[in-house]
Amino acid sequence: MTRTEKRAAVGLALIFALRMLGLFMILPVFALFAGELEGATPKLVGLAIGAYGFTQALLQIPFGLLSDHIGRKTVIAAGLLLFAAGSVVAAEAHDIWQVIAGRALQGSGAIAAAIMALAADLTREEQRTKVMAMIGMSIGLAFAASMVAGPVVGHWLGLSGLFWSTAALAVLGLIILVTVVPTPTVVRFHRDAEVQPARFTSVLTHADLLRLDFGILCLHAMLTATFIAVPLALKQYAGLPPLRHSYVYLPVMAASIVLMVPLVIAAEKRHKMKVVFLTAIGLIALAQLGLLRYHTELAGIVAGLLVFFTGFNLLEALLPSLISKTAPVDLKGTAMGVYSSSQFFGAFLGGALGGWVHEHYGLAAVFAACAALAGLWGLVALGMKPPRPVSSLLLHVEVSDRRQAQKLAHKLRKLPGVVEAVVVPEEGVAYLKIDKQRVNRERLEALVARFAPSSPEPQPMES
Repeated sequence: MTRTEKRAAVGLALIFALRMLGLFMILPVFALFAGELEGATPKLVGLAIGAYGFTQALLQIPFGLLSDHIGRKTVIAAGLLLFAAGSVVAAEAHDIWQVIAGRALQGSGAIAAAIMALAADLTREEQRTKVMAMIGMSIGLAFAASMVAGPVVGHWLGLSGLFWSTAALAVLGLIILVTVVPTPTVVRFHRDAEVQPARFTSVLTHADLLRLDFGILCLHAMLTATFIAVPLALKQYAGLPPLRHSYVYLPVMAASIVLMVPLVIAAEKRHKMKVVFLTAIGLIALAQLGLLRYHTELAGIVAGLLVFFTGFNLLEALLPSLISKTAPVDLKGTAMGVYSSSQFFGAFLGGALGGWVHEHYGLAAVFAACAALAGLWGLVALGMKPPRPVSSLLLHVEVSDRRQAQKLAHKLRKLPGVVEAVVVPEEGVAYLKIDKQRVNRERLEALVARFAPSSPEPQPMES
């Protein structure tokens, strides 16, 4: 990668991680501290935990589209300021409704799509997958860190201090945006990273994509609902003060990551994707049933969380890969936009419904409801077609018009190992799905080179 690409990758990954850390630090502790707030009920506590998901789901795609017109960094900066403002509103709250408003305002800083588009602007096609992977890893690490940091920060600073900390993280993200992340010299539309509104119908009528969207909605609904109940179970039944909750989450998160690795290898390298995917859903269901039965015992809670997070982390890794393999090659960005919105809406539903179930039927009923949802998801997922073992590949191309682009795409599709190929002349990109075991990269690149003019390929400008 060039210096510009490295700065873009590191800076955007840090911004994403800081924002996710701020959003999720509240998850393992809010149910414990909500009693400090006027008017708090289990139903409203759940709504406060999940409120950010509603505004995230509502605004993520519009903010991404807006970044095409007013600039990526402008939208990201505005989103970080909204997130900081929501944190301040929640930090100053004395009643539950103000926290709900603050959480909704936090979520309105929906910058995920704009960050992905900016990453695409600042990277060459052949480096983009690597940069997107770095951003994805930062999200996973931030989530794991939030589970450990939340109880510690909450213990030392209280609920108000927790929200002030998230405001500080947003300001730090803004500083990184200004000082580290380069400004692109050219802003272009990227089909692999952005939504095409005119083609929503193609995504929303694709049965296997809809199964995956339903899956991520269920997964994050169960996550949010589970953490309405688990912190209370650790306190009420296991007798653990909030600080010691970190002693549970840290080893559980570490062990679950270790356990998921061989399953990811089996899915991707040994082409057992559907089997592993259904196994992960089964682990989630088993964990919820275990928590239903043993949530009054510390060992039962720890075991349930270990199984849950093994399945959860596995699904967090597999679902984006399945979206990439399943979506038409030139609709990956649109498919990911709908998928991400489904994820955040799931968090909202999990908080709202989990809180309602807790208020009316008690703690155990939350785990029962999550087990039922996992079972429903498993039934829906059974009809999924096993995905082909393909990978996405982007190549820079130089073609003069649409006719030449169609000719190149036709020739690319004839090469062994090329499953799909779409060439977009206005973007100068060939979007491919390939079978890495069969494709000959030298033949692929030689074919693309034959369509290029004699002038050298422009390189990204160093900053």
